[in-house]
Amino acid sequence: MRGKKLSTSRKMARGVAVTALTVAGTMSVTVPAAVAAQAPVKSESAPVANEAFGRLGPLTDLVVERLRVSDDVAASKFGTGSPIDDPAREQQVLDQVRGQATALGLDPEVAAAFFRDQITASKVVQRGLFDRWTAHPDEAPTTRPDLGQIRTRLDQLTTALLGQLQATVDVRADSRSCTVQLTLAAGSAVVLDRLDALHRRALGTAVHSVCTG
Repeated sequence: MRGKKLSTSRKMARGVAVTALTVAGTMSVTVPAAVAAQAPVKSESAPVANEAFGRLGPLTDLVVERLRVSDDVAASKFGTGSPIDDPAREQQVLDQVRGQATALGLDPEVAAAFFRDQITASKVVQRGLFDRWTAHPDEAPTTRPDLGQIRTRLDQLTTALLGQLQATVDVRADSRSCTVQLTLAAGSAVVLDRLDALHRRALGTAVHSVCTG
């Protein structure tokens, strides 16, 4: 019985996503926020669906996962005086990205631009959560995740994201097709993952340069 309920819920979610994407397509395929504005708010316990649609779906799923890790980054820093901006770490990430991208046959500067967006999007999430927790201390995290473990996970996501950039070179090379596929992927991720307003805004930042390289 429980499996049947989950299946019905998943079908309903897909129906909502398709409807939202249809509406967005009549407005502008370049702005995933056209879908995001209609998405429900994600509860803290809601699972990540990881089923973004289209050829850029797997890439978008990883982007969303990285945004979720940003929640842990914020929790590890909040109340410690540690700054959100970390130029040394950011440069280290971008240097790592350029090296790995070159080894994969990707344009290192295109890859670096994409990851610069990921870093910026992470800061959007962190600042938003800092503001929320400062205004509502009762919502602040009660545990502090280990930043070293978080960085290990981010390094793993870097490798996975680069793999998806390599796997989607053909679709991203065609700006029109890429824009359509990105709207499909980002729009469905917003609905299926039930992203809240903060994470919707961060997702828009994170996918900004997907179709420019």
